[in-house]
Amino acid sequence: MDDIDRHIEEMKKNSSYFLENFEQGYHEFKIGVMLKSARKKAGLTQTDIACKLNTYKTAISRIENHSDDIKLSTLEKYAHALNKNLEIKFV
Repeated sequence: MDDIDRHIEEMKKNSSYFLENFEQGYHEFKIGVMLKSARKKAGLTQTDIACKLNTYKTAISRIENHSDDIKLSTLEKYAHALNKNLEIKFV
């Protein structure tokens, strides 16, 4: 276990608020990271995606960095802008 994992485990033990909200925050963060990673892998900029989605670069930045309440339809459009299909799994 590295330092970050130890810190997270310690915070979970010491803070009920952190424990209750960690998983949701992690998943929201993870979605943004996945979107950004896929965009970069496709060799596209935020401006490129914004043009494809008929929106602004700031909107793409917000999606990638604060994806706490992103619509499924927006995820689907983002995927199509990357020439990908959106697949959702319950595991």
